[in-house]
Amino acid sequence: MKDQLVKAWRFLYRRGFIEGFGHLSVRLPGTDQYLLTRHSLGPRATPDDFLVMDLEGRKVAGAGDPPGEFPIHQEIYRARPDVGSVVHYHGMYSTAFTTSEHTLKPIHGTATIFHDGIPVYPDPRLISTRQRGEALAKALGARRAVLLRAHGAAITGPDLRETVGSAFLFEQNAQRACISAGLGRPLWLEGQLAADTAAEQLKGGGMFRRVWALVEADSEETSSG
Repeated sequence: MKDQLVKAWRFLYRRGFIEGFGHLSVRLPGTDQYLLTRHSLGPRATPDDFLVMDLEGRKVAGAGDPPGEFPIHQEIYRARPDVGSVVHYHGMYSTAFTTSEHTLKPIHGTATIFHDGIPVYPDPRLISTRQRGEALAKALGARRAVLLRAHGAAITGPDLRETVGSAFLFEQNAQRACISAGLGRPLWLEGQLAADTAAEQLKGGGMFRRVWALVEADSEETSSG
């Protein structure tokens, strides 16, 4: 699991999702603990760079400090037993929709997996306390993603691969939406059409396998380089 986390972290860093800010976690199956990237982790991550945290905010194992916003992960895991992985990052395009008149919605077929809504947590302050983490988890609700106003995004999934894939598709959708908004009125994918498209996209998990293939390819390229 740590090896896959290293691959995912390097992929997100290399693709511009992290750029010094952000963190990634995965729940340890059958426990109340999760693996979390340590504070100030750079692109040259190793399996030793992940901490074991519990749902009371205690570091169980690992060297280094947890990121200050570890309550994002802690409270989402506490509120959502179905979530197996969480990533928080400061996306340039997605975050722009929290500081404009537009509400981010699916505008591309692969992003219809977010058709049930992309809520915006209204407080731009760091999620540095349990209370703020609880409020963020409440804003997320049963959805896959939540935006943090003038801050970033938190993306969830049942496992690491789906979380990374969802983040990749989420930010691609936001970039396309920014382009469309610049051209005029965005034509969002909504309603039953979006729901039906999402059902087809999710069938078999092909989208997430494709993104993970990029993760593996980036890992091989980094290793050979």
